[in-house]
Amino acid sequence: MTSRPGEPSSSPMASSPPPPPSSSLSPPQIPMKLHEINRLKLLNSLREHLSLSSRPHQGFVFLQGGEEQTRHCTDHTELFRQESYFAYLFGVREPGFYGAIDVATGDSILFAPRLSEDYAVWLGEIKPLSFFKERYMVTFVFYTDEIPKVLHDRFQGSGRPLLFLLHGLNTDSNKFSKPADFEVLTSILFSCPELSVEGIEKFKTDMSILHPIITECRVLKSDMELALIQFANDISSEAHVEVMRKTRVGMKEYQLESMFLHHTYMYGGCRHCSYTCICATGDHGSVLHYGHAAAPNDRTLEDGDMALLDMGAEYHFYGSDITCSFPVNGKFTSDQCLVYNAVVGAHDAVISSIRPGVSWVDMHKLAEKFILESLKKGGILFGEVDDMMVERLGAVFMPHGLGHFLGIDTHDPGGYLKGAKRPLESGLSALRTSRELQEGMVITVEPGCYFIDALLNPAMQSSNTSKFLNCEEIVRFKGFGGVRIESDVHITANGCVNMTKVPRETWEIEAVMAGQSWPLKNEQPCSENGVEG
Repeated sequence: MTSRPGEPSSSPMASSPPPPPSSSLSPPQIPMKLHEINRLKLLNSLREHLSLSSRPHQGFVFLQGGEEQTRHCTDHTELFRQESYFAYLFGVREPGFYGAIDVATGDSILFAPRLSEDYAVWLGEIKPLSFFKERYMVTFVFYTDEIPKVLHDRFQGSGRPLLFLLHGLNTDSNKFSKPADFEVLTSILFSCPELSVEGIEKFKTDMSILHPIITECRVLKSDMELALIQFANDISSEAHVEVMRKTRVGMKEYQLESMFLHHTYMYGGCRHCSYTCICATGDHGSVLHYGHAAAPNDRTLEDGDMALLDMGAEYHFYGSDITCSFPVNGKFTSDQCLVYNAVVGAHDAVISSIRPGVSWVDMHKLAEKFILESLKKGGILFGEVDDMMVERLGAVFMPHGLGHFLGIDTHDPGGYLKGAKRPLESGLSALRTSRELQEGMVITVEPGCYFIDALLNPAMQSSNTSKFLNCEEIVRFKGFGGVRIESDVHITANGCVNMTKVPRETWEIEAVMAGQSWPLKNEQPCSENGVEG
């Protein structure tokens, strides 16, 4: 019987319970105590530096938060995401704020924009200052037009108040991967835009010490930070498995991206991604940063393709960075197994070797060597692997660095301390850090093996490297693309914890793509193609 308009339907579908959730996770509570701890950490480090320099504990750490961006002459506002250093110290999600920390007293101060009456009509309730004081656990909240007066009145020194401003270089960036670039770009302003504060000229400013100190504070994560990074990993891992399970030949790359974004937002409350999703299949897998506007994840998946999916969700500013590689038809070929097992073996070798005091450069070389040895066993390379390492052949197949720090930014800063030298050799110059690992760091482990014409063709023409290359075999891999495996690890006192929870062995991937639940409950089966997982 058909129900009348306005009456509930009597069909079984209408009375049946909703489908069970597709996730075992739910967004955790966000502890603002986390940012209070971050401010105290910075304050202690800054005071220690001032004491060593025989300078008084006076002045204010002063940061400007991010501003909303609107498309020119339109009402379209880009989705706002807070500036990372400001987010680290204050956790403020709204735009237009400033923040200060009184070095003498330790008091934390937020300055909120004074909103017009129209705001309440178009954008919602205008919150009182007490709301922000309670939400963000700061000592005081004032309006931004009161900045000069408030800081002048609170300054406990003599003369003009001193502001410690954020100004420096992100030397981890690949912009600095070439020594010449590093020399030319040393004067580039990394952060702290021109402060649009009336009366700021009445203050003294120090633009030299805050950036290195706060950057180093961000390198070692607190337990509360680790919990947020772990959740971002958990929901992203779950989403990767969901995408892996639903991938089919004939789909579009952007459909894989869409499934990931839906899962992390629907079940994890992750409105932001840590970076632009890379959903590469076939030969696109050899494009390291595929997925940008000129290559927007729009290829059709073909039978026999490898997929390389590099995607990570962000939760309350803290992110994840995970890459999975798998055959789109759900079954590895022998060639796919050869390359995949070379990479996953390098990934596992590095993770088993990580502990405090280990050099990240050495870890990169370990991954390179494992991949070269595997390619030699597979008949793709000839000769002695040690000789290949001398000629930097590994950079032909893995031109990027092994990994990078992870936290509020995908490529979290702090990889190169002041005065640290970036390695100059091919491949090593792309490393985003050359540091020794420390307990409390979070770093990605992401070895890869790619068949990139722009690198292979010169290598086959060079007498230094061509002697190692089995050109007939390499031609067979033209259009293969590449494989990358990426996990996020937390360095502990005795080793590390892998925060990423996705299928890695070939047999695990095939089982999940065939419909089995993850984690798998059964033992490792014999591989049908004869290659052990």
